[in-house]
Amino acid sequence: MATIYNQADKNMRLTWVYITGFLVFVIGIGYVFSQVMGNSAILYGAVIFSTLMSVGSYWWSDKIVLSMSGAKEVTHEQGRDLYHMVENLCITAGLPVPKIYIIEDSAMNAFATGRDPEHGVICLTTGIINRLEKIELEGVIAHELSHIGNRDILISTVIVVLVGFVTLLADWFRHWAFFGGKDDDRDSRFGLILMVAAIILSILAPIAAVLMQLAISRKREFLADADGALLTRYPEGLARALEKISGDTEPLEAANRATAHLYIANPFKGKKMMKLFQTHPPIEERVKALRGIK
Repeated sequence: MATIYNQADKNMRLTWVYITGFLVFVIGIGYVFSQVMGNSAILYGAVIFSTLMSVGSYWWSDKIVLSMSGAKEVTHEQGRDLYHMVENLCITAGLPVPKIYIIEDSAMNAFATGRDPEHGVICLTTGIINRLEKIELEGVIAHELSHIGNRDILISTVIVVLVGFVTLLADWFRHWAFFGGKDDDRDSRFGLILMVAAIILSILAPIAAVLMQLAISRKREFLADADGALLTRYPEGLARALEKISGDTEPLEAANRATAHLYIANPFKGKKMMKLFQTHPPIEERVKALRGIK
């Protein structure tokens, strides 16, 4: 029988499997490119640069995301009811009260950011605040608090950085292969085969990296749903909220491809994508999972 506890444990294990595989994949890409180009510094540079980028994203990712989204902070005096709702759930969860930000948009959506629970941020659209019932909004907030408590945002940000680095590395290698490679590199049959294989890998690597990112993002949503239901002790509230958000046809103007995976639901309404490339699990699957836990 599915329960909140074993569903959360299962998703956590799968997430770490994906993250480990992703890191091995990035290092492998750097190794192949360094061998083809005859320069071991590429591998060292890939590891060092990705580490530095990850550290930078740890400290400033929340500010960047909030700025990109046009969000404005709400104080206790400006939103007493909302603040008290968040505060009560934080007491139950044993978390510090995060800062609360608002996006002036009638579309229904929300996300969380921050490098750790002590620097957490919850961002809600005016649409989701005004159009959901209290018990449903509590479910959404509990979901976002679970992201903060599980440090999902840090993991997601690091993965975004690594995906971007793989893409840049692949673009650089393709440019080198076509315009900067030495003739000697192409003389031997083995060298030619290795170069062709590396070019193919450079094309497929960014796609595989994005798929890995999306897989991790989807797993985090299932985990946050389960933990959010545990926090409120009422899975139906979040299930109903997800159904209403799914039924909302209005796209969120503040969202973009870089931040889409952070939201509780896909912010790009009316755009059909292959299931493989979706940033979120289908709402139907999430609702079914919520209503199946005891």
